Amino acid sequence: MCEFIIGIDLGGTNIKAAIFNLDLQLIVEQRKLTEAQYGPEHVLNNIKQIIEEMMENLHITQDSIYCMGMGIPGLLDPNEGISFFSPNFPNWENIHVINEIKKKFDFPVFIDNDVRVNLYGEWRYGAGVNLKNIILITLGTGLGSGIVVDGKVIYGATASAGEIGHMNMYREGRPCKCGSSGCLGRYVSAVGMVNTFIGKLKGGRKSIIEEWINHDINNIQAKMISKAYDLHDNLAIEVMHETGQLLGFGLANVINLFNPEIIIVGGGMSSAGDRLLNTTRETIKAHSLKISSKACKVIQAELGDRAGIVGAAAYAKDRINRKL
Repeated sequence: MCEFIIGIDLGGTNIKAAIFNLDLQLIVEQRKLTEAQYGPEHVLNNIKQIIEEMMENLHITQDSIYCMGMGIPGLLDPNEGISFFSPNFPNWENIHVINEIKKKFDFPVFIDNDVRVNLYGEWRYGAGVNLKNIILITLGTGLGSGIVVDGKVIYGATASAGEIGHMNMYREGRPCKCGSSGCLGRYVSAVGMVNTFIGKLKGGRKSIIEEWINHDINNIQAKMISKAYDLHDNLAIEVMHETGQLLGFGLANVINLFNPEIIIVGGGMSSAGDRLLNTTRETIKAHSLKISSKACKVIQAELGDRAGIVGAAAYAKDRINRKL
C-alpha cells in the first residue's frame, strides 16, 4: 500500500529531503552535502543515497512510496524530466534526471524548477493558502521567481516563465551569467547587495563592518549588513535602502503585469525583513498602478527553507492526481 510521498530540494550546497504521509505531514527530514564539484553522476548518487537512508530509517520499501517530487535549479523540461542547465553545477547539461533516478527506484518521479516547488509549498501550505494570484520571489545568490495567475502556475513555452531576476534594470550594468547585463538579480540578491556595499567601500566610504572582517572585503556577508543596519551604520542603511528601492521598481513592473494579490519574499536574504521590504513597499506604492498596488501585499515567506521539500511533495502529488 502506498503511504508516503518524497520531496527533494536540490541546492548548490545541500540536498534537502523529506518523507511525508499522503496528507503532506512531515515524517522524516534529512540533509546531505550536494558536492556539485564532483559532477552530475556524483550528485545523482547522493540523491539516491539520501532516499535510501530515509527509507531505511523508516523501515519502508519502494512499494509504500506513492510518488516523489524534485526541485532542481536552472532550466528544465518538467514533462520530459530533463534538466538542461543549472548555473552552479559544473558540467550539468541535458541531464535526464527522471531516467537516472528510475534506474534505482520504480515509483513515479516528477521534477520542476526549484523556485516553482518553493512556490507550490508556500501556495499550498504557507503564506499563499487560498489565494489565486501570487508571485513568489527567492532572494539568495540570485533572484528566482514563480507565478500563479487565476489559480494556475505559469510555465510558458519553454517552462521558463517568470524570470523576474533577469529583468533588465540598466542598459549596461553588471554582467550576468544569462549573457545579458544590468539584470535585477545582479543588484537585489544577497550577492548583489554585498557587491553594492563593497563598491561603496572601494569608493572611500566607511562602515563598522570593516572592523568585523579585519578589512578583508572578501569576507563580507549580507547578514552583516542587516546587523550593521540595526547598529545605525550609515553605509549599511544606505545600501539596504538602495537595494530595497531597486527591488521595489522591479516589483512595481511585476505588479503592473500580473496584478497579484500577494508577493511572497523567500530565500536567505528574506531574513532582512522590513529593513529591506519597507523601502520596497514605499517604492511600489509610488511607482505601480494605484489600484493594483493597493490590492497587493508584500510579505515574507512562512515555510523558510522547508518550502522546497514541502512544495516538491505537493507538486508530485498534484501531478500524479492530474491536477497539474
